[in-house]
Amino acid sequence: MIKFIKNFRKDEAGAVTVDWVVLTAAIVGLAVAAYTAIETNTASLAGATADLLGDETATATTIPTTP
Repeated sequence: MIKFIKNFRKDEAGAVTVDWVVLTAAIVGLAVAAYTAIETNTASLAGATADLLGDETATATTIPTTP
């Protein structure tokens, strides 16, 4: 049993797996943060564009009246 425990402590295959899991989690976290930032800014840009186009359309469709 002691020999099994010593061999288990020396085995590094689990440590490599943990490294890959940590690196993958970090990459996924960064991707989620980037997606959130892009989504927020895109929504605000789309809203501003819609407002601008709405203002231009209202101005362009106004028929001037002659006195």
